[in-house]
This record gives sequence, structure tokens and C-alpha cells, in this order.
Amino acid sequence: MEATADGIFIIDAQKPSFPVIYSNPSFNKMTGYEGKDILGQNYFLVYGKSADSRLISEIKNRIQEGKSFNGEMLSFNKDGEKYWNLLRIAPVRDSHGSVTHYVGIQTDVTLIRKMDLEVKEQREEILHVTRVGKLAEFVSSLAHEISQPLTSILSYAQAAQRMLADRESEIKGILQYIIDDDHRATEVIRRLRALLKKGSPSIEPFDINLLINETVVLIGTDVIVRDKVILTDLTANLPRILGDRIQIQQVLLNLISNSLDAMEGNHSLREILIRTALKDIDTIIVEVKDSGCGIPSQDIGKIFKHFFTSKSDGLGMGLSISRSIVEAHGGRLEAKNNPDGGATLYFTLPVGKAP
Repeated sequence: MEATADGIFIIDAQKPSFPVIYSNPSFNKMTGYEGKDILGQNYFLVYGKSADSRLISEIKNRIQEGKSFNGEMLSFNKDGEKYWNLLRIAPVRDSHGSVTHYVGIQTDVTLIRKMDLEVKEQREEILHVTRVGKLAEFVSSLAHEISQPLTSILSYAQAAQRMLADRESEIKGILQYIIDDDHRATEVIRRLRALLKKGSPSIEPFDINLLINETVVLIGTDVIVRDKVILTDLTANLPRILGDRIQIQQVLLNLISNSLDAMEGNHSLREILIRTALKDIDTIIVEVKDSGCGIPSQDIGKIFKHFFTSKSDGLGMGLSISRSIVEAHGGRLEAKNNPDGGATLYFTLPVGKAP
């Protein structure tokens, strides 16, 4: 009993205070007490005030009824550190059948529980990755299928425009709208496929302000449908950034989309402000500020983790991928709540440095 790794203790069943009359070194180590401090103490106090009160009551009831207990409980040692405890308590009876003592054995199964939780989390991540992978395949296939009718629409519109070349007609203007929208839709598909395909990023210098303006146009229809407004405050003559403009645009689209979602259902919260500035001589900062619901304080450190999402239909991949893209470009993506409500997600990008 003195040498075993299991914690062993004996409780005096004759006294209502459940005093411990024996404890081995392993039990003392688990609970954090010296042996002399445990002897005579109420057994249930050694698990701390934070222990599960319902489970403690169940154990007490089993003891008072002269029955055994076998189960797992979350326990706390003297310093408040928690550990998982596989507990077995059995009555010891005298020759007349009366319970005189209770002998308990407990095993620290904290590592096993942690491993179980890790396996569960890994299993959930694998399921998420599988779903995301299938979604990417579907979107890539869909993009390919949509490209074909868009090409036909463009051809017909251009042919009709040529037939009306010598006529003044409102139809010509309508056809031009069709052609312009077709070009925009085709560009969306092209960029989508570029994001999904495997391969090396396209590294080139680009103007971050110009990219922001293009992105605002790209998501403009969604903004109008949601009855929201995007404002910009872009510092002029910023130095160019060296990187993959498609990937950075994906970051912008994700941040704007999140801001739109944060303001969903509240018509008084309408504005998104996108701001650029030179943070220092070789770093540009981009901010996407909304007037939405903000980020719960307990979640602000989790939103960039894989598969974390506050949306019922979310995959929890957008911000994680966005941070990876920004970090691959030598920058950093962060979030903060605004004093006047809403949240700001902002990222930095180095000037003229290859990823």
C-alpha cells in the first residue's frame, strides 16, 4: 500500500465527519497534502470546494447507505490544480455485518483524459478537413461549369452589339451592361479557381489601395443586398507591396464578409470602414472596421484558430486561412473591439519584401 502508485485511503465509518484515518504517499501527492494534515480531516474536503457537488453528494449517499462507489470525478488538489480521478470506494464490515470503515483507491487518469480529448479534437478536425476538401472540389467544378455559359453569354452580347453598331439604341447600352457584368463574373470565377488550385503563388508588386477599391466593387452587390455601406479612407501614394494580390484579396473579402455578418439583422448598424496607412517606414497597415456586435471577450483569442466559428453554418476556416496568408507575406493579422462598438480586424504587410 505504501509503494503503489494508486492513492489509497481509509475512512472511519463510525463518525459522521468521515475522517481519514490512513492515507498512503500516492494519495498525499495527488491531493497535495502532507500525511499529517490529512489524518482526521473530513475526507470530502481534500477534493476542494470546486469539486462537483452533485457527485460528492452521490458518494456521501452511497457511503451512508453502506454501498460501494465506482466512478470518475474531476478533483482539485490543495493548490487548486485539477486532475481526473478514477475513484473506487468499498465498505469494510465486521463479523456482524456492520460497516466499520471504507477503503478507497483512486487513480490519476488526467493524462488518459487529455489523450481522449486530443483524439476527439483530431477526429473532429479530420471531419472538418474532409468536408472542406469536398467543398473545394465542388466549388472548383462549379467554377468550371459556370465559365462555359458565361463565355456564351459574352459571345451573344458582343454579336448583338456589332449588329447594332450603326444604330442609336438603348439596347446597345443594355448590351454593354451585360458585357461588363459578364467580365466581372468571369474575373470572379478566374480568381476563385486561382485560389483553389494548387501551385506556387504569383509574386508581383501591387498597389494595396487599388486592390481594396477592386475588392469593394467585387463585393458591391452583396453589400447593397444587405443594405450596408462600405466607406474607405485610403492614404495616398503608399509604396507597393510585393506578394500575391489574389491571396491578399481573399483576406480582404473574408474580413469584409465577416463584418457584414456581424451587422446582419440590425438596420441601424450599416457602415464598414476600410482604412490604409503607413505604420512605419516599411510597413503598411490595413484596417476593416465595422459597427456590428463586436467579438465576445472570451472568443477574441480563439477566432484565428482552425475550425473555430460563432456561426451556425460556418466552417471556421476563413480567419485561420487569412492569418496564414498574411503571415506568409511577412505580416500579422489581429482583431480588437472598438470602444464605440463593433470590431476592427487589421493586418500589416511589409513594403517591398518577398514572402
